Amino acid sequence: MELRVAARKRFGAFLLDADFSVRGERIGVFGPSGGGKSTLVGIIAGLAGPDKGTIVLDDEVIFDSGAGRNVRPEHRRMGMVFQRPSLFPHLSVKGNLLYGFKRCPPEARKIAFDDVVEVLKIGNLLDRGVKHLSGGEKQRVAIGRAVLGSPRLLLLDEPLSALDDSLKFQIVPFLNEACEVFRIPYLFISHSLLEMRVMTDIVLHMAGGRVVEQTTAESLVRARMGEGKTGYINLLRLPEGRGVDGLYAFDWGGQRLLASSGNDQPGALFELSSRDIILFRGRPEAVSARNLLKCRVVDVFETGSRVGIELDCCGNRLVAEVVGQAAEELGVRAGGEIYAAIKATAFKKLG
Repeated sequence: MELRVAARKRFGAFLLDADFSVRGERIGVFGPSGGGKSTLVGIIAGLAGPDKGTIVLDDEVIFDSGAGRNVRPEHRRMGMVFQRPSLFPHLSVKGNLLYGFKRCPPEARKIAFDDVVEVLKIGNLLDRGVKHLSGGEKQRVAIGRAVLGSPRLLLLDEPLSALDDSLKFQIVPFLNEACEVFRIPYLFISHSLLEMRVMTDIVLHMAGGRVVEQTTAESLVRARMGEGKTGYINLLRLPEGRGVDGLYAFDWGGQRLLASSGNDQPGALFELSSRDIILFRGRPEAVSARNLLKCRVVDVFETGSRVGIELDCCGNRLVAEVVGQAAEELGVRAGGEIYAAIKATAFKKLG
């Protein structure tokens, strides 16, 4: 998918001045509240018309103020999922899903109803009224309704922000799988870098109504590593754990990780702060932390007053963080060997 936007839209004192070209399947739009993310989505979807400019999707001009062209929203074939599911309360789950299916012209229908139900695991919900669904179930139905319109582009406007972390990271795999299975490119809008990291490959970073850079979520996270209290957050997908002495043991690239949080299903996501990783130049004789990993230094980078150290631990990557003086005392350098100690309590399960 290729999207080219060169358009301006003023709302009162706010001016959206978007000028970018992006190509990909998993594209993020990141920035603070009030930065123009939702306004951008609105003009791409056709819900609001730019004051002037052009919008081109895959070589089709869907808006051109100079030529007087403005393709109607229903003819742009874009699906939308919002922060709130906005399901029709008078329809069952099946009725909501079929609404999306029926709005797609028969000749453009490329996605089967039963396939969407299977991917999103909502077969047992079809006869329910939407008032009898949990927050996560409602969002899965909203995703299904949008996908069944066989869109050529899915616009996801803060679709996870209304959910708590446990529900949020239950929805992420369904959303990723639906877009991958049915080959639907998307724009994922969020102010959460964590969501950007699990949902996108390319990020349009917005501020003050403009796209200030086209980058990756990883680059944004590293640049901000020294700013907050948590540092860099490592994301680990771990297999199903087994109980060991009151903890849970996971196989991680041929090494064993011990964590205080368990995991009922393989592939669950865990987070680990860079500030919870203690580094040693040589192997310590004894350490109270339950995890001691032999690693190779891949990269050393500065961010503010802190130093980030990217580690290769038997094929898996971690980022640790220390102050500049500690980095000097450890003698860290790319290609060098170092030991990383991590407490079992440092791992937090996300959903």
